[in-house]
Amino acid sequence: MSSFEQFNLPKSLQKAIDDLGFTTPTPIQEKAFPVIMSGRDMMGIAQTGTGKTFAYLLPLLKLYKFTPTQTPKIVILVPTRELVVQVAEEVEKLTKYMSVRTLGIYGGVNINTQKTAVFEGIDVLVGTPGRVMDLALDNYLRFEETQKLVIDEFDEMLNMGFRPQLTSILAMMRPKRQNILFSATMTDEVDQVLEDYFDYPEEVTLAASGTPLEQITQITYNVPNFNTKVNLLKHLLREDNSMERVLVFVN
Repeated sequence: MSSFEQFNLPKSLQKAIDDLGFTTPTPIQEKAFPVIMSGRDMMGIAQTGTGKTFAYLLPLLKLYKFTPTQTPKIVILVPTRELVVQVAEEVEKLTKYMSVRTLGIYGGVNINTQKTAVFEGIDVLVGTPGRVMDLALDNYLRFEETQKLVIDEFDEMLNMGFRPQLTSILAMMRPKRQNILFSATMTDEVDQVLEDYFDYPEEVTLAASGTPLEQITQITYNVPNFNTKVNLLKHLLREDNSMERVLVFVN
């Protein structure tokens, strides 16, 4: 059976994984690790729930070398505020024993607070394309030291209309950098961005594009109103022992 020890991670990173109780890498983590470690651009086709966040974080943090700088060395773009919070928390868990400054930025909150945080210096930036672009246009965020760019859930970003911000951010980046992209589907629009901005990316595929993840059971509850919805959620969280780790999406 494979284990994270096969990745020969630094002791600080391995200890953080041990603290989290993880012992065995997922298939996408095993496939992506050597590609990202090689420094090549990568295109990953993987569904939510496959462990793709750690698939790019582990090799990037293994490659990470601390040097004093005000601008981020690693930039991770995700489509929603909830994912910014989630990914930033994962970075903080993995860098528990490392000297890494992590910041998550997204819209809907005071931009001046985020400007102050950016000005103080960051190593890993996680953000939505819109807010990253806002801070870049205000000259608070620069990318001259950015060595690694991750675009997660790229197809979802395109569906949400973020292509103009994405292409503008890509144009601001230094030419010599490593690009890592994850998408659940491969479309003509995704392929066009890869052709324009990526350098012969290697494709890592866990499942056929658009294939539902087999481990995920989908259940629908028909509820007539908001109060019933809240009561059902409370009931499920209290009574269903399988719901130990829950992510709730709201709008």
